[in-house]
Amino acid sequence: MSAITRRSTLLMGVAAALVAEAGAQAQAQAQAPIVDPFVPVPIPPPMAAKEGLIELPSGKVFVRDTGGQGPAVILMHPATGSALIWAYQEAAFVAAGHRVIAWSRRGHYGSDPVDKANPGSYTRDIDDLANALGVSQFSLVASAAGCTISLDYAMSFPARLRKLVLSAGSLGNIEEAEIRNATEGSRLKGFDDLPADFRELSPAYRSANPAGAKAWVELEHKALSGNRQGPKLLNAFNWTTLGQMQRPTLLLYGGADLAAPTTIGRIVARRLPNREFVVAPEAGHSIYWEQPAFFNRTVLDFLARA
Repeated sequence: MSAITRRSTLLMGVAAALVAEAGAQAQAQAQAPIVDPFVPVPIPPPMAAKEGLIELPSGKVFVRDTGGQGPAVILMHPATGSALIWAYQEAAFVAAGHRVIAWSRRGHYGSDPVDKANPGSYTRDIDDLANALGVSQFSLVASAAGCTISLDYAMSFPARLRKLVLSAGSLGNIEEAEIRNATEGSRLKGFDDLPADFRELSPAYRSANPAGAKAWVELEHKALSGNRQGPKLLNAFNWTTLGQMQRPTLLLYGGADLAAPTTIGRIVARRLPNREFVVAPEAGHSIYWEQPAFFNRTVLDFLARA
């Protein structure tokens, strides 16, 4: 047998092996059970928590505090939310040993509106809230608009912050062309005028869980209770300032998020020195609500690691 014939025979054997392997993989995939991340999960009843108003220098804010001696987690709601949206998280986080503090920023459910003459800073509100509750160190777990404020806090008061979770952050305050172009490229004209549930819930979730989508809309309608315009950030956001941030940070994005596509998360992840990046498959902007098991498992695992 010539060298050319031997080479041809070898190549044919390799090709046949690859075809067989591909066929076996296709058969395994066809027989694998179908996993649906949107199987409806009943909304848990509210956790037992101390609930009420706390007076901050900027005004009164509504707070739910489960108490306890475990590491504290302050939950930062999106623009469409309030302290009431975290039913799926409170019990799971408490079971993992955390003290859970959910609060409504000024202008949201139960809290004073933002004073137009003296709007102050949501970032300082976080610090004042921690002082009022006697919490010396804590982690911030944020969704959407809560991410920008939480990132501002991490830059302003790093010594108090253990870890930072940024879920579905569009982070439009980052003063870089990459972010601006990624945001503009993903949103059609009039996007912000579309109904909130269309913008923030994935079509797969709305289709699979209409009752859950309805409950989300009810909480969204209840969330906005007064003026929330005016509070200022304390820092400029750019690649230089982000590159100096050392707090451990989890970036969690939804694979079907119309408001904050995974592209933005990847761009930001490349600039943060101490970060993890995770995508929730098929999830929209409200990962905490659409896929609570995935959200809770991912976040709690991140918080638990040294």
